[in-house]
Amino acid sequence: MNSLERLTRRLHGEAVDRPPNLDIMMTFAAHYIGQPLSRYYLDYRVLCEANLAVLEDFDLDIVQAISDPFREAADLGLEVEFPGDGLPVRRAPLLAEPADLGRLKPVEPGTGRRMSDRLAAIRLFQEQVGGQVPIMGWVEGALAEAADLRGEGRLLMDLHDRPDWVRELLELCTEVAVAFARAQVQAGADIVGLGDAIASQISPQMYRQFALPYEQRIFAAVHDMGALARLHICGNTTHLLPWLAQSGADIIDLDWMVDIRSAARCFGDYPAICGNFDPVAIMLQGTPEQVREATLYCLQWGGPRCLSAAGCEIPDGTPHQNLLAQAQALRESSQRICEQIIEGVQV
Repeated sequence: MNSLERLTRRLHGEAVDRPPNLDIMMTFAAHYIGQPLSRYYLDYRVLCEANLAVLEDFDLDIVQAISDPFREAADLGLEVEFPGDGLPVRRAPLLAEPADLGRLKPVEPGTGRRMSDRLAAIRLFQEQVGGQVPIMGWVEGALAEAADLRGEGRLLMDLHDRPDWVRELLELCTEVAVAFARAQVQAGADIVGLGDAIASQISPQMYRQFALPYEQRIFAAVHDMGALARLHICGNTTHLLPWLAQSGADIIDLDWMVDIRSAARCFGDYPAICGNFDPVAIMLQGTPEQVREATLYCLQWGGPRCLSAAGCEIPDGTPHQNLLAQAQALRESSQRICEQIIEGVQV
């Protein structure tokens, strides 16, 4: 059973040889192949090489063209600095004043320097592992993109002070995200992830107004193209669980602060939960046995379609034995299921 078959069957609630591993790897992957972060962000060939390396060595079930939140924003005009081996830095908000929005125009993904680089990564993945391993593209959610362009603090104030202006900005961000998502599926993406990190910082009422409708529109476009949708919101989203399930996502990542049992009860049969042990306390700082226990715990309580992953990105410097412990736990979980089935038949 290859990784694409494994994920497809798991999402349909069918038997698999082991639950899929959808860990998100970026900085870890870059340094695993000895490359500085700036090359991972700016050169699709490095990104692909890194993903293919961790795919093979740690039994992952996904390759992913995810790197940083500034792909769309940079092509819209945001000035972003890429230190040699550091995280990208936004020099200043592109929308310093509300009137600046009038000068902002959507960019075709194929002509944007950074968006086209992601498209090139997906095409290379398609050449290397297409039809065997799920290929994941990525877009920024409209609210997250608005925060990238405006600045997080200012945008949160804008939600109260100028909500109509925010909606105008969100419309533009959604237009860019839909076009980018479609282009990635055309290039070969099986999944389009959507990051909306700032959404964990707002109330359910604001989420229903300023995040959910735009996520739904982006995911509808993804589904129209025949791809799967994955929602990723960093932080504690416990207060948003009922509405996350309405986003249209097939897969919802849960960060470690969310009780996976409560989420499984809320979501029911669909969407599938992905997660959600602590990437720092467990994966980075824990022991292999702690990783094993956390992995099995999430599978036990996450429902029959649960997908394995840390609550967020695998941290740089994570011990290799911990990643291998997760892979071993996934194989062990399937062995347990087989033994239980055999015991039931014998009884």
